[in-house]
Amino acid sequence: MLEKIKQTADFLRAQAKGEMPKLAIILGTGLGNLVEHIEDKQYIPYSEIPNFPVSTVQGHSGNLIFGTMGGKRVIAMQGRFHYYEGYDMKTVTFPVRVFKELGVETLFVSNAAGGMNKEFVVGDVMVITDHINLFPENPLRGKNYEELGPRFPAMTEPYDKKLVALADSIAAEKGLRLMHGVYVGTTGPTFETPAEYEYFRVIGGDAVGMSTVPEVIVARHADMRVFGISVITDLGGKDITEVPSHEEVQKAAIKAQPTVEAIVKSMVERC
Repeated sequence: MLEKIKQTADFLRAQAKGEMPKLAIILGTGLGNLVEHIEDKQYIPYSEIPNFPVSTVQGHSGNLIFGTMGGKRVIAMQGRFHYYEGYDMKTVTFPVRVFKELGVETLFVSNAAGGMNKEFVVGDVMVITDHINLFPENPLRGKNYEELGPRFPAMTEPYDKKLVALADSIAAEKGLRLMHGVYVGTTGPTFETPAEYEYFRVIGGDAVGMSTVPEVIVARHADMRVFGISVITDLGGKDITEVPSHEEVQKAAIKAQPTVEAIVKSMVERC
């Protein structure tokens, strides 16, 4: 794996125009248009990158983008990889390993999620303050490479508290509604049953989705700072009768984009 990471990083260094960024952004379902705020964009399709898988999900474009946002060099994934697509955890999280090799120090992750917090409404934006990992496999399972991180990394602060505070201050300045909550990560690809939504709420979850947790675990293993944000695209529970669909999730995510864009762009400027 170390050889593959280095091979991919060397390829990207050779392809990228300009200095390597210190900040990376992973854009989830319906949130790919955030790249419109990146200037001097350079697109590199996943299909052209050695050792990179290809995103197969509608709403995930499948490009790695180098550019500038808020005066800072950034690298963005326009589309991510999921466990439910059939990829193993090391493949799902491979880009994060490559980011670290390139010199990235801070990772922003975004996703679309179903809400079970009774205070949430569709279109809310939730800052992730913690997560519950219900994936059947941990991405760190197997041989540990000390070059990448310790055998038993602490997850005491998976999401950086200073970055959460920065997001809150920006939301207050701009008059934006910004929620906080715990994200529950599951395999998918099925949407949750009413009983599952209730279960996730009882164990401490506020929103549930099919991504993000593996990438965050690997980022923290590599000692990267992490900021996470979820767009609440549907609601679930025993009292909810609406039937969710991927199309509706995409529509809700697009509706919430102005809030996500305002917060992320301002955070990048101030990081």
